[in-house]
Amino acid sequence: MPALNLPQVNILGVGINAITLPQAVAQIAGWIESHGRQYVSVCNVHTIMECQHHEAMRQAVNGAGLATPDGMPLVWLGRWLTQLEVSRVYGPDLMLALCELSAERGYSHYFCGGALGVPELLAERLQAKFPKLRVAGTYSPPFHPLSPAEESQLIECINQANPDIIWVGLGTPKQDLWMARYRERLNAPVLIAVGAAFDFFSGRVPQAPRWMQRSGLEWFYRLLQEPQRLWYRYLVYNPWFVTLLVAQGLGLKHYPLPSQSLPPAQTVARSHSVSD
Repeated sequence: MPALNLPQVNILGVGINAITLPQAVAQIAGWIESHGRQYVSVCNVHTIMECQHHEAMRQAVNGAGLATPDGMPLVWLGRWLTQLEVSRVYGPDLMLALCELSAERGYSHYFCGGALGVPELLAERLQAKFPKLRVAGTYSPPFHPLSPAEESQLIECINQANPDIIWVGLGTPKQDLWMARYRERLNAPVLIAVGAAFDFFSGRVPQAPRWMQRSGLEWFYRLLQEPQRLWYRYLVYNPWFVTLLVAQGLGLKHYPLPSQSLPPAQTVARSHSVSD
């Protein structure tokens, strides 16, 4: 269920929490301390557009305890629509902030995702940065879909490791669907999908400079780095996103959230979530 007392904005039928990075960290820490069972979708324009194509993806993101504004367009929309302080809850920054807190409080982490050797390298580099960080385990999934037996084995392995946070780096939309599918079978209080953070912190892919991240130009930097893989995401999805957003803003298209039944005049709307 959505996070307690954290407002949402309705962006094309996806509820994005209008929050700051410290608020997200505090909410996740609260779930760990109370032994909650939640997952966090770190959302950008690509996430929103995948939700337009796949109802299962939209349900997965809307079912998250937190759907954070990872992309700057979602941050700007959150600020405009709520008049609240909203900051980017960027997956890599969220990972670093939680690792820093975990080093103080003893929270343990499990890294699930990335190519062979990537989660181990990620864990090694994070422990070098945070020497007291506890790593419960790592797992690099095969390219083929897991069989029921392999699924059960993975779940048992993770539960035996008993982490507080499971980081899921499988890429969008796979990672959000993975969390929604396995949330009830995993004992860890929190699952967090962080996408490219696995590749960034393992050194496989360079991060955009901070000034590009803050100005909303990270997409251009990443497009230059991986044009063959990312051209459709940025050159097709981004303009399409703007078109659909304008249609929603003008009341030409209605995108209710699951708990809402908004009249056409109420478009990109605020909605305060219920308690978990």
